[in-house]
Amino acid sequence: MGSHWESLITHPPFGHAIMPEAQAVTKMSSMEKYRFRRALEEIEKAQGRGTELVSVYVPPDRPVFEVTNYLRGEYSQSSNIKSASTKKHVMQAIESIINRLKEYRMPPPNGLVAFVGHKDVGADQTKMVAYVLQPPEPVQSFLYRCDSRFFTEPLHEMLAEKDVYGLVVIDQGEATLGILEGKRITPLKNVQSLVPRKHRMGGQSARRFERLHEQAVHEFFKKIGDLMTEAFLNRRELRGLILGGPGYTKDTFVKEGYLHHELNKKVLGTFDTGYTDESGLRELVANARDVLRDLDLMREKALVQRLMEEIRKEGGGLSAYGEDQVRRALELRAVDLLLLSEGIRKLRLQVRCSNGHEAVKTVADEATLPKCPECGAEYQVVERRDIVEEFSALADASNAKVELVSADSDEGELLLKAFGGIAAILRYRVA
Repeated sequence: MGSHWESLITHPPFGHAIMPEAQAVTKMSSMEKYRFRRALEEIEKAQGRGTELVSVYVPPDRPVFEVTNYLRGEYSQSSNIKSASTKKHVMQAIESIINRLKEYRMPPPNGLVAFVGHKDVGADQTKMVAYVLQPPEPVQSFLYRCDSRFFTEPLHEMLAEKDVYGLVVIDQGEATLGILEGKRITPLKNVQSLVPRKHRMGGQSARRFERLHEQAVHEFFKKIGDLMTEAFLNRRELRGLILGGPGYTKDTFVKEGYLHHELNKKVLGTFDTGYTDESGLRELVANARDVLRDLDLMREKALVQRLMEEIRKEGGGLSAYGEDQVRRALELRAVDLLLLSEGIRKLRLQVRCSNGHEAVKTVADEATLPKCPECGAEYQVVERRDIVEEFSALADASNAKVELVSADSDEGELLLKAFGGIAAILRYRVA
């Protein structure tokens, strides 16, 4: 079996570097989170032929010498592995991690995570990869795992959106429950009521009908209250509840005690909406912008709406979109605000063919790299950069502000699909 070595410490574009003496714990910037997620994507692509991929999680309070001693024990145990290639690769991975830990007396403030091992690259070949990450939150406990995949679940939990809100739109005929997690609105349940419509009969029939109507409304509201208890009560991360609907129904529902008392404490407000179906949930989030003003979702909505306002102006206003147009505007230092979608998956490659011809290409996959148009020879990659990183660097060089927009919201999806994930609001028009 052949193998060759590839060592990847998480410098940009994938992740951010670990310094041996990290200072204080700081909240990750949006760009750092982007780099971290991209690093995870690369890490999760790796697959070993056996249990050859080693994952190690080190808490910030665990002395490095204790971790090193533990790994030396695992190194000794690895000599008992029956497969010669697996034994060799596991021992190499553990030795590599031990050598990296020599740079530290104590772990950084959030601890550190190492992923080292031989991944299968086909054609009876393996490649050794090594990633070291400083996680976005403190590692809670020491972990050592040897498997055919790197163990990344704890890191996804750290990156999970912490802002979670319950959404309900309701009237006497229908109710829809949903969850707002970060920027994503997820409908949970739509319920149609059996409340009879009012009629014009008078006298005792009218009074009897009214009683039946009130009873049906009561039963419907009680059912929705129970569904809300089931959906929201045990969600510890729930920051609040927001209710909407036409007229006074939503207010009556809240005031008349249909909510569990613990959920009632979490009601942040009620808002008018024209609909009580799934579209009503989106309308509710938009109308509750003041309550949700600190959420990234509302910031992203405002940014993309501002871009669209410029695009609708005569001549496109102070807008630019698409890779080529925005790149030129950045080079002319005309960009005030650069909008980049986190959903872009493209690389900016500097390439050179065997005859010395050089070029710069943007590709979604290196496998699609075209041949040299001048001589037909294959290109070799000289340098590669994630395109979000590259555009961000261009913006920094021209003192333009950068905003990363997720693909989870409607506006974020519009930016990615309609404009290729790259757009800008300009300081002045570019001819």
